[in-house]
Amino acid sequence: MNWDDLRIFLAVARTRTLSAAAGQLNVDHATVGRRIARLERGLNAKLFQRSLKGYQPTPAAEHLLRAAEMVESTVNSGRGVIEGGDLSLSGMVRIGAPDGFGTMFLAPRFGVLNARHPDLEIDLIATSRLFSLSKRETDIAISLALPPRGRVIGRKLTDYHLGFFASPGYLARHDPIRAIEDLRPHAIIGYIEDLIYAPELNYLPLVAKFLRPKFRSANLIAQFQAVLAGHGLAVLPSFMAAATPGLTPVLADRVALTRTFYMLIHEDDRHLSRIRVTSDFIVEQVEANAGLFLPERPPKPRRKAPGLKSNNAGL
Repeated sequence: MNWDDLRIFLAVARTRTLSAAAGQLNVDHATVGRRIARLERGLNAKLFQRSLKGYQPTPAAEHLLRAAEMVESTVNSGRGVIEGGDLSLSGMVRIGAPDGFGTMFLAPRFGVLNARHPDLEIDLIATSRLFSLSKRETDIAISLALPPRGRVIGRKLTDYHLGFFASPGYLARHDPIRAIEDLRPHAIIGYIEDLIYAPELNYLPLVAKFLRPKFRSANLIAQFQAVLAGHGLAVLPSFMAAATPGLTPVLADRVALTRTFYMLIHEDDRHLSRIRVTSDFIVEQVEANAGLFLPERPPKPRRKAPGLKSNNAGL
């Protein structure tokens, strides 16, 4: 048994398919199959049962998994110490991020990182889902919350503001919106409730219980494009909407939501120079663009004191 065999075993145990494991390791799936078969012969034990759900680990595989992860942790720690003194950066870093943040903020900026380190390869998975660092789905994960447990190091990246936005064309075709109650007849765009992967994204009930989307998508970029096309209003992050010509804030003085982005790294990987440099770059870019995430908000309207008449009363 050698480390390469264990590395392939870990990939299959985590991804549950030969093709996914092969893609993760940058080898062909036939090689993965041969190495698993060789490992099973060496151990004289069946490690996986094939099913419609993929390769399911057997009890023997579960025992081996714990030992293999300990070896992996030792190898990664040693690699981190060695790489720490190496000024040249190479290899691949895989980043998982929410679709809006990954597509609209990170993707346009990673060219700068590649220019600094030409041998560094970046895989960006920008999609609406949670990422498992323990299964090595990604090296770095951007999340809306810190995990309650696990060998994960998390740090706060930034708070960010959200609010209602619409296109000028949509607003021109419909009745004015001056209060939350005025939203009732309007076309609301939002998430598919049973596909919301994080509770922090369930905004609409916090604004008003009566809000029901006329158009739903599990993808924030799809919601953004629908708003831009004039189909309705949606709660969007300011770093996406406020920086986009053709979108207008609606009820900015009344609907003001704040969420937080966290950056997560597996404890075993924190010393790897390629991951450290990439995570530092993400922090650098977020801090340099703080105004995108937390733009100044208009003051909330003051309530009229009871019993006092407006100066415009009767006009």
